[in-house]
Amino acid sequence: MLDPTSVTVTIYGHEYTLKGEADSDYVQKVSGFVDRKMKEVADNSTVASTAKVAILAAINIADELFRERQKRHEALAMLDERTGQIAELLEREVGNV
Repeated sequence: MLDPTSVTVTIYGHEYTLKGEADSDYVQKVSGFVDRKMKEVADNSTVASTAKVAILAAINIADELFRERQKRHEALAMLDERTGQIAELLEREVGNV
């Protein structure tokens, strides 16, 4: 287990010191994503409260996550179906030899 590393990030104009085992570049990348989402929400709405901006940004991020999970689930189902079709074709061809 790695020792926790501290990384200071800026999100929506506020500095936060985060501790964890993730690489500092990764933490900066994730924090930058959250910062951009919060700025995007603030730019496209009349919400003034930082807390409300954060909640709306979290909902947008969760929506993206759920959509990506659905796409992944559908892709895996299609892959499973095609794998089964290929297996059937191989069994027929090998059986005909």
